[in-house]
Amino acid sequence: MHSDTHLALHHLRAAELESEARAALPREPRALRTQLGWILVELGLRLTQQPPHRQARLA
Repeated sequence: MHSDTHLALHHLRAAELESEARAALPREPRALRTQLGWILVELGLRLTQQPPHRQARLA
């Protein structure tokens, strides 16, 4: 393949990938913060619902 043709195809593909990446970004900066917050809440709830690893010993 000729180098100019290869370079043109590379630029086209790079533009396609950049447009796809921009479309995947959240619309608002707060959306990512909100999503991360809910993920942390879900993780905390899962951690609190697990049974204890050891049973308490009575003397």
